[in-house]
Amino acid sequence: MDISRATADEAATLTSIAHAAKRHWGYPERWIEQWADVLTITPAFIASAEVFTGRIDGRTIGFHALIRDADSLRLDHLWVMPDAIGRGLGRKLFEHAIARAEALGFRRIEIQSDPNAEAFYRHMGARRVGETVTQIEGRPRGLPDLRFDLPGRAPE
Repeated sequence: MDISRATADEAATLTSIAHAAKRHWGYPERWIEQWADVLTITPAFIASAEVFTGRIDGRTIGFHALIRDADSLRLDHLWVMPDAIGRGLGRKLFEHAIARAEALGFRRIEIQSDPNAEAFYRHMGARRVGETVTQIEGRPRGLPDLRFDLPGRAPE
């Protein structure tokens, strides 16, 4: 997989990947519609964040985005096309995000995970540090708050 910096003209493709990957978990379409703003990648977002795409044979199959929040770095997106899940591509994108965080001088990456992705991040070495409770259709929905400490860096 080739990983490179995303460009503004890829916004629609990345949005499609985020929507397709979220649908992979079997969420009702009405929930996907409620999450449209969060799943939409704009050219302005690409310009302001660390957004990288993963391609195989010229086809964009996934991406990740890192956001600087004051003195921390947050993994805001990591999505892989459903037909490419299970082939190690998410791992490669996550490892790339780790390398970017290290190059930028950060000690850790904060992650607010979809509940279905928590096991992946924990397998990658992240640890659960809390939970953010949101509401969907009047019901509470817990989102795991995770932290990944970069190798060779002491946790804070």
